[in-house]
Amino acid sequence: MINPRLIRHYLGLFAILALGTVLRFANLDLKPLWMDEVITALFSLGKGYHDLPLDVVLPAEKLQDIFTYQPGQSCFQIAQNLIDQSTHPPLFFCWMYSWLGWMRGENWIVKLRSLPAMLGVLAIAAIYGVNRLAFSKTSGLVAATLMAVSPFAVYLSQEARHYTLPMLLITLSLLELIQIQKDIGMEQQPKYTTWFLWIIINIIGFYVHYFFMFAFCAEALTLFIYLYLFSKNLNNYRKIWRLLTLSITAVILSFLPWLPIIFQEYNRPETNWIEPPNLLAPFYQTLMNLILMSIAFPVEKQPYHIAILSGLLMLVFAIWLGWKVCKGLKHLGSNAATYLATFTLFSFVTGVLLEFLAIAYFLRKDITAVPRYAFVYYPGICALIAASLTEIKSSKLQFSIFTVFLVGLVSCFFVVYNLAFLKPFAPEQVAQTMNQEPSTPIMLVVGYGNYQDVALGLSFALALEKLRNGKEISTNVAFLKKSPDFQSVWNKLSQLSELTSSQFNLWVVAPGIKRRDYPQQVVVSQRNHCIIDSKQHYRIGVPYQLYRCKSLL
Repeated sequence: MINPRLIRHYLGLFAILALGTVLRFANLDLKPLWMDEVITALFSLGKGYHDLPLDVVLPAEKLQDIFTYQPGQSCFQIAQNLIDQSTHPPLFFCWMYSWLGWMRGENWIVKLRSLPAMLGVLAIAAIYGVNRLAFSKTSGLVAATLMAVSPFAVYLSQEARHYTLPMLLITLSLLELIQIQKDIGMEQQPKYTTWFLWIIINIIGFYVHYFFMFAFCAEALTLFIYLYLFSKNLNNYRKIWRLLTLSITAVILSFLPWLPIIFQEYNRPETNWIEPPNLLAPFYQTLMNLILMSIAFPVEKQPYHIAILSGLLMLVFAIWLGWKVCKGLKHLGSNAATYLATFTLFSFVTGVLLEFLAIAYFLRKDITAVPRYAFVYYPGICALIAASLTEIKSSKLQFSIFTVFLVGLVSCFFVVYNLAFLKPFAPEQVAQTMNQEPSTPIMLVVGYGNYQDVALGLSFALALEKLRNGKEISTNVAFLKKSPDFQSVWNKLSQLSELTSSQFNLWVVAPGIKRRDYPQQVVVSQRNHCIIDSKQHYRIGVPYQLYRCKSLL
């Protein structure tokens, strides 16, 4: 006879997965593509920077031609493009290329973001498995619920980037880690299948995202500590040590072919944007990243009264949730049935956090300032919060979980409607500023020193083209190389092909220069005289300036 409680349990899991799916696929094309997503699109479509039309005038309606699928590309060719022009391992881009070739439909942005969204749904199922194995079925449902309505997880799932795939793999790796820990704790013979799966998942992860190595090191260190502290008297102690040593060796050896490429890419200009840490900044930035995993209300680019109210609500909720989690962790740590699983997850999270701080303070690259990088330790945090809430007394359990669920759900609506986790460099805001005179033709010029500048300019151009799509007013784009300095951009402007518009607005995006460096007058195509509009200067990570142009003839 089928157990009714079991049916309700799996119906609940199905409902959680359905909710998580809806949230991750909602409004996938609402937000503009930002710089990193443009880079993802180029390499995932089988192209590279050499396919971009540079140093020429391009009508904005032709931008879509850049983002068309190029059939017949192999994973080796995609990997070679990444080696030559980027700083990422190849697997995600190869799988994305296959996904885009398989997907049907005209909206290429939805297709681009749908794979990370689907992987985000699979991560919900994976975290259910982690907590069910580590603690209980109820804990598994709570963990799945928390991830389903986590604004951070939804934000990552709607990014056309390689974050949800390594997050899924880290969650699966934790699942195998918990199984290894349980087998050791119960003095069972090692399951070679479990160890083999742990090895394979970690090998794949290394070729998906370089930050996966942080998770692997934290897991390996956790196993070393676990064996040293809790397993000295086991009969198969030496066999387990040999298995662990062989497993770690196998993962490291598998990555040796790519290791020279990592050293080659470490000092590339594309990584120089990560700033050194500012005193205690890594600590409070990490705390903020932890808060954003459960609550994200509108704060960025909001009126002061809304930003202050949202910030206060987030702080109050974070304090309340932190108090609940601390109480739950204390109970989990004192319970013999849950102590070892709690130790394993807590050790993993602590290890990754220490690695992040070490990168910030010793290598002088403050990766804690980038919230999306918290995907490395997010599965462990989610598992621990869920387990902690499950330990609350039954009279308060439903209220606590419902509160966290409701706050997360509201936060997710803010995310999917572009009110929280806004895109870096705000392409939509830049486009709206440039389009303040919709009936006037526009020419957007981006002076670039590297291909990241080009990708940033493309994100602005795509957002601008979306605003002006279907209108008869011309919009043109040009990417001009600033070599040896920005003076070369002004010189190239005068040599561009003749424009059809006799009067237009010229917007110049000039990474690396200051307001005073913009000249008062420029010439475009030898026949258009452009005067600077001193009231129309803006900066959002990079400066952009308006010139008003008229024909000299």
